[in-house]
Amino acid sequence: MRLAPIALTALALTLSACEGGGDPVEQALRDAASENHAARVQDGTVSAPAHTGGHGTAGAATPGDAAFAASEAAMHTGMARASGETVDEAYIAKMIEHHRGAVAMAEVALRESRDPEVRRMAQIVVDTQTREIAEMQAWKPAPAN
Repeated sequence: MRLAPIALTALALTLSACEGGGDPVEQALRDAASENHAARVQDGTVSAPAHTGGHGTAGAATPGDAAFAASEAAMHTGMARASGETVDEAYIAKMIEHHRGAVAMAEVALRESRDPEVRRMAQIVVDTQTREIAEMQAWKPAPAN
């Protein structure tokens, strides 16, 4: 099976967002790839990664996918850049970016959806994720024993 370059880029972004620490050169390469992908999505040079299940056609971004492309790219870039000296600090930094991405996607749904149930769920995401971002920003490492 041959994966499209966009799918490979999305996979690389996903994997890089999950990795903490590591080789600085590899991190710089991940950051550059993430920034390049985000810029290409933003300027329309590349469409959002296709969703292979559901209602869309594999290999082509749907209008629904396109509505979220910028917020997804920003989230992946933010997660790739987020770091910390310890696993705890890196986790908090990456999760803050992840939650910011969820809020940005929910804001797209609130702006563009006309379905009351989707809008209700999106508002819950904004409310809960915003509260959790504040909680994580206030977190301080436990003192070493």
